[in-house]
Order: sequence, then structure tokens, then C-alpha cells
Amino acid sequence: MSEMLLQVRGVETYYGNIIALRGVDLDVQQGEIVTLIGANGAGKTTLMMTICGTPRAREGQIIFDGEDITQLPTHDIMHRSIAQSPEGRRIFPRMTVLENLQMGAILNEEETFGEDLELVYGLFPVLAERSEQRGGTLSGGEQQMLAIARALMGRPKLLLLDEPSLGLAPKIVKQIFSVIKDLNASRGLTVFLVEQNAYHALKLADRGYVMVNGRITMTGTGSELLHKEEVRAAYLEGAV
Repeated sequence: MSEMLLQVRGVETYYGNIIALRGVDLDVQQGEIVTLIGANGAGKTTLMMTICGTPRAREGQIIFDGEDITQLPTHDIMHRSIAQSPEGRRIFPRMTVLENLQMGAILNEEETFGEDLELVYGLFPVLAERSEQRGGTLSGGEQQMLAIARALMGRPKLLLLDEPSLGLAPKIVKQIFSVIKDLNASRGLTVFLVEQNAYHALKLADRGYVMVNGRITMTGTGSELLHKEEVRAAYLEGAV
């Protein structure tokens, strides 16, 4: 039985008086890829941000690696080997590729930097070619690769990926999902993936959750959810 890495229990999150998450329960075990799918505005990104402490859960509990992190400041949460590649990439556009990667490694031991840099350049060779180029001049796909690579430079126990396929060409999406799968298989990286592209996300994931209007409405293995009629009708029409 795998060790439980992340537990979300009864989490409710508000924006002012508007409830965004309604009693969310979710688990991620060590070494799993778990995906959360749902329509735009369902609350997926809010859950990922709540795990990171902004906004803060008003009710419920978030346990990471056996520790209650619900009320910790965001910077303390991120010091606990959680790395996030946020929606919209949010790289540092004026910094070079290498400088962005250095920012990702800021909490790590200096002696591991070369090894980690070799890993991410091996995963995304285009970043090695562009190492002295400013982040803002990269293509959308290259910026997404840089955002993921920057997160990996922190040697995370848990990688949070928010909409990594958003706005990217299908070929780039397949490449990015392939890298995530390889990292999970070869290094046991634990991944929590929030994704609108339900087809790719469920094919990749060990387990999945479906969110509708801030509630978890369905859960199962990636394969089970892929074959559920309700999921296919709502999220997989025209999927390739």
C-alpha cells in the first residue's frame, strides 16, 4: 500500500461571500498521478491554489506528508517540497531560461544544481538550446516546458500542474504529457494534475476526480472515468 502524500478533507473555500469549493475530499498517494477534471469555472484551479494557501480554506483540512498545512503561510507550504506549475505558465519573462531555472532551484543545495539542470535539459532539449534566451521570447509551448522544468528544479515530492495543455498545439501537449508519464515511471514523481483536456488527463492518470460547481461528483481510475458514459458525454465529445 502506497503512503498517503496529500489528503484534502471537507475543504470549503470562499471568495468573499461566494463559496467556490464545497466540502471537497481528495487523496493523492505517493507515486501516483491523480487528475482533477471539470468544466471551466468548476473550481479546479481554486482547489490547487487552496492547497498552496492562497486563498485559505475556511473549513476542512489539508494534510501533506503527515502534516496539517491548512493554516500555514504559502511560502512555508512551498518549502515542504511542493512545486507548482501554475495556469498561464507565469515564467519570469525578462529573465533568461537559465535564470528561470535557477529561481526554481533557490531552495535546494547548490551542489545538486548541475545534476538537476542536466535532467530538465534532457527532458526538454529545446530549453538547453534556448538557455540564454529571455523567457518572454519563447513560444507558448516552450514557456510551458520552462514552467514545468522550473518546478522540477525544486526536487518536489509533489508536483502540482495546472492546465499544462492550455492553448498548446496537440503535438506539444503529447510531448508534455509523455514527459510527465516518464518522470512518474522512472523517478516515482507524484503528480496532481488539474486539466480541462479530460481525454489526455484520464489516459495519463492512475486515478481521477470530476468536479462540478465546487463539488467532487465522481471518482475512479483514469480508465474507469474514460469509459463512463456521463464523463464521455460531458468532457470527451470530439476528443482525440
